[in-house]
Amino acid sequence: METLFWFSLFLVVYIYIGYPIVIKLLAVKPKKIAFDTTYQPTVSILIAAFNEEKEIESTIRNKMSLDYPADKLEIIVVSDESEDRTDEIVESLAKESSIPIKLVRQVPRKGKTSGLNLIVPEAMGDIIVFSDANSLYAPNALSELVKNFADTQVGYVTGKMVYTTEDGSLVGDGCSSYMKYENWLREQETQVGSIVGVDGGIDAMRRVLYEPLNTDQLPDFVQPLKVAEKGYRVVYELNALLKEEALDDPDREYSMRVRVSLRALWALHDMRQLLNPFKHGVFSFQLISHKLLRYLAFVPLIWVFIANCYILDEGAIYVLGFIAQIAFYGLAYKGKQHSANDEAPVYYTLPYYFTLLNVACLHATWRYIKGEKQVIWKPRAG
Repeated sequence: METLFWFSLFLVVYIYIGYPIVIKLLAVKPKKIAFDTTYQPTVSILIAAFNEEKEIESTIRNKMSLDYPADKLEIIVVSDESEDRTDEIVESLAKESSIPIKLVRQVPRKGKTSGLNLIVPEAMGDIIVFSDANSLYAPNALSELVKNFADTQVGYVTGKMVYTTEDGSLVGDGCSSYMKYENWLREQETQVGSIVGVDGGIDAMRRVLYEPLNTDQLPDFVQPLKVAEKGYRVVYELNALLKEEALDDPDREYSMRVRVSLRALWALHDMRQLLNPFKHGVFSFQLISHKLLRYLAFVPLIWVFIANCYILDEGAIYVLGFIAQIAFYGLAYKGKQHSANDEAPVYYTLPYYFTLLNVACLHATWRYIKGEKQVIWKPRAG
């Protein structure tokens, strides 16, 4: 049990601390991007929507106001058999816009991935940009994204997502802390070569590299993996900013994390050839460390706790370890009680969010083992 305790503890430490240290060391000699701030290719912004009448107008107006030449921009919305006023709002905006706006209705409802497969052939832009129906970009976000495509080795670019409160101010909770951690990792991975995780609300890729996916595949995970497999770089642009309102309902946050984790596990299954380090080298090491082990981190976390219970009488260090775990999960429980409070201290919210993510991964893994898949879901605002 002592061996199991220390081995499991080592895995937990490696996943959350060791890998960031290793990737930072690998980034000592950065692989630069030959970007060009004057590069302005034609761009198609693609938005998948289902019953988004509360968000779609502000999202499209946000894209219409971006600091980018209007004659090089188009917006295509795929409505996944929306039952509210989403279609009507899009068509109304199309009539007043100087930027081409096209509505494509998908019937019957098949989910986001199928919707993107449907509208990509309609896109005229050299670069396609994926936006969620509630994603608001900074005015220069599009220019910052596309400048990277001046480098012919870059095939996919993701921006930086920050969470905000309802009034638009940045949040300082565990969710935001987690995103800061993830964004820092993406900076390091970009300097190594390619990143292994993106934000689906502010992604861009070369249209010629797009591959139609199965309806159950997660586009903002599988597409960049396919781009990397082709030998192109997948990079992070920290100056392309996306603001998204944080979920204030723990149950909705949990459900969203389970859904995303489940689809990510299936994506890893579908792209498992990239987990071979003998063929894909450093990228495979990143994918295993940053994604596969992260989604399975609940396993060593459980074994650390169980093993610790069995070896309490083996020394004071194990007693302290047990107390530390109880205290951590106690803070997580308090964090859940304060999750709707934007002013809650980070020593509550960070343990809570860490625990929520790992419990969600446990739930998703169980569903994956049972062969379950999730293709469609209700929007955040629903």
